[in-house]
Amino acid sequence: MAKKKEVTVEDKLRALYDLQLIDSRIDEIKSTRGELPLEIEDLEGDIEGLNKRLANFGNDIEELNGAISDKKQAIEESKSLMKKYTEQQKNVRNNREFDSLSKEVEFQELEIQLAEKHIKEFKVKIAHKEEVIAASKEKLADLELHLKHKKDELSEIMSETEKEEKILKDKSEEFSKLIEERLLHAYTRIRTSVRNGLAVVAVERGAAAGSYFTIPPQRQMEIAMRKKIITDEHSGRILVDIELATEEKQKMSKFIS
Repeated sequence: MAKKKEVTVEDKLRALYDLQLIDSRIDEIKSTRGELPLEIEDLEGDIEGLNKRLANFGNDIEELNGAISDKKQAIEESKSLMKKYTEQQKNVRNNREFDSLSKEVEFQELEIQLAEKHIKEFKVKIAHKEEVIAASKEKLADLELHLKHKKDELSEIMSETEKEEKILKDKSEEFSKLIEERLLHAYTRIRTSVRNGLAVVAVERGAAAGSYFTIPPQRQMEIAMRKKIITDEHSGRILVDIELATEEKQKMSKFIS
């Protein structure tokens, strides 16, 4: 039975740096999309909100039209009662009954006036809501057109990079499996905590790439020996020597354009 090859610290460092190269290229591809995905998300949110608003206005108008119908029906009922009371006045036996019926007729007249007033108010509200709906529909059309342009723009960008991104993501998953869970967790944690997503960097001219803090010569020697995982005390990034970084960049060039 063949003896399983021991995974050295150097192997781990190379795997980590390879993963960093792949993930950095994925980051570059994503950056070409700029703010487009967020802009599209915002536009979709605005459109959804506007559609809900239009639906609410539609429901309001429906309710107001229903209220107008109710008031019109109430007017007809009041007219019917007025006619009834007027007819009854012809057969009254005394002034008291006549006055009582007259008050009922007056009351129904007031009810009709009040209902007509409400109908006018409801119609004004409907007219206002219809104006808002027309303006909202115009705005909605503009937003939908703007969204289409943004989606077309993003689609064009993605069509140029989609194949490469898929290959790189597959490779990222493949390389992630080669790294022990503890190290992978540390790599992911560092990557998400730094602005440029660089969790593994090479030591260049005595300092970690992108850093102005000089690394002591003894520390640089330890990094070059590749015997243990060493992190930058200032940024927390994992450090590799420039020779290893150069070798891995050359090796990974077939995956990274």
